[in-house]
Amino acid sequence: MWAIIAFGVFVAADKVGRIQATRTLLATATTDAELKSALLTGALERPRVLPLVLSRDRDLIEALENGGTSVEGLDRKLEGLIEGTQASVIYVTDINGVTIASSNWRTAESFVGSNYAFRDYFKRALETGQAEHYALGNVSRKPGLYISRRVDGENGQPLGVVIAKVEFNRLEADWNIGGRPVYIVDANGVVLMTSIPSWRFKTVAPIGEARRNQIAESLQFGDEQLSLMPVTVQSMPGPQVAMINVNAPLSLRGEYLRLELPVPTTEWQLHYLQPVEATVNGAVRESRIIAAASLMPLLAFSAIWLWRRQKGAEARAAAEQDRAELERRVQERTIDLTMARDRLQAEILRHEQTTEELQSVQHELVKANRLSILGQVAAGVAHEINQPVATIRAFADNARVFLKRDRKQDADENLESIAGLTERIGAITSDLKILARKGRTAAEPVSLRLVIEGAVVLLRSRFAGRMDALHIDLPEENLLVLGSRIRLEQIVINLLQNALEALEDKLDGRVDVRTQTAGDEVVVTIADNGPGIAEDIHEQLFSPFNTSKESGLGLGLVISRDIASDYGGRIDVATGKSGTCFSVYLKRA
Repeated sequence: MWAIIAFGVFVAADKVGRIQATRTLLATATTDAELKSALLTGALERPRVLPLVLSRDRDLIEALENGGTSVEGLDRKLEGLIEGTQASVIYVTDINGVTIASSNWRTAESFVGSNYAFRDYFKRALETGQAEHYALGNVSRKPGLYISRRVDGENGQPLGVVIAKVEFNRLEADWNIGGRPVYIVDANGVVLMTSIPSWRFKTVAPIGEARRNQIAESLQFGDEQLSLMPVTVQSMPGPQVAMINVNAPLSLRGEYLRLELPVPTTEWQLHYLQPVEATVNGAVRESRIIAAASLMPLLAFSAIWLWRRQKGAEARAAAEQDRAELERRVQERTIDLTMARDRLQAEILRHEQTTEELQSVQHELVKANRLSILGQVAAGVAHEINQPVATIRAFADNARVFLKRDRKQDADENLESIAGLTERIGAITSDLKILARKGRTAAEPVSLRLVIEGAVVLLRSRFAGRMDALHIDLPEENLLVLGSRIRLEQIVINLLQNALEALEDKLDGRVDVRTQTAGDEVVVTIADNGPGIAEDIHEQLFSPFNTSKESGLGLGLVISRDIASDYGGRIDVATGKSGTCFSVYLKRA
């Protein structure tokens, strides 16, 4: 009977030990996987800005308009952009997919003259304006992410595509330092990036014959066979967790806990493998020691009870001898318990060391989050300078016409306007320095009327045919608020732009701009009679990269809210089927 109880206790101890070990492994794996995902996200953010900026470059547009002739200067410009970025190569193709300029024009592997019309990133960029596609290089035979952007002429007609290729050799090497297998899979289950080179372009699950043929015809992975990974799934403890066996390479064979996490801003999944054997064995051993220690008093009591029952009738001498024997046994058990306690203390010490290592990993995760924030700020700056750049372009075109017609005074006025807009762009980009020193632009009294008028001037070039939808009740010039004129104009520009874009399909579209004072605050309301904001977008309206526009970054409202907050204000929104109304509260000067 006691043997059955002891066996049951040890079985339960083993089970409890395995459960505790699995929880510990899952917590550790989650922290490590989030760190790897943050590093990948940071590596993706910087090169994404390159094609966006280059697609508006004047030299690049002129080269495409001239049929790809006299592009040596453009080759040198692209070559110079490689240094200081994470892109491995930048190149430009015409509307037929033929490369006219490339950063590697000097090398034997130059892309100049190569035709990439068959590439998915080229086709989708022409259709939708932008694309991202991970593939094996047709010339270099090196894998990487191709980030493409369509280049449009002044009349809106597509002229070509600018592409930046990003390779992740350094990131994969950093992953390999931890000794834990890490790999990224796409929507088809194909391994794109990995810390184990032999697993590249393997698949985590079988791919259908039709889809396999499509991938082969697109030459996305060259002539790779896309064979299955040497992994066997044992069980699925959770929706994103699996216990697996790795069969190759030899140094990695064993049982692992596989954790799957989505990679933000992509359709990829990050798979992280955590070794199981050492942690589980240690936890089971600890549970068995505790179970044995708890059974010792019960076993000792049983031995005493049996001994008294069997030896009660024996002589005193025999009883004394048996008692001495019992004391010797008790002493042996005490020694065993002391050794078990020492082993338990050693296990506790190792757990404390593991906790310290986890805290170190968490600090590294905070650093990775800073990289992600810097990526968001860079995307925000690109978003905010788009409108001034478009206005500068319109003024420059007008100045050129005035000069041809010998209207020097009008041309001079346009050039002065361009100079003012460049100062505005400088003020916007200075926000990066503000972030670095954790400060903000000093507030000063600003005329709210000048803020609204300046925002309208910047919007005229883009919404030339729809400005009659604006109905603005301008305040008095002496109505002053606290802030920076350029930053406050950013708020009005973003809100007016959103309102006008919401009225694209309405013939009777109307945007009302009103100003009123409320105590020590001034409230600017911008209301439109558009279709309103969708519920899923409204719930996270002020979250970064949350947008309903195909070409939008989802940063305009985030930047506007932060600017208002910097000067003690706020932004409220009310929406419905009859339209949307934004209310901007600013401190009165």
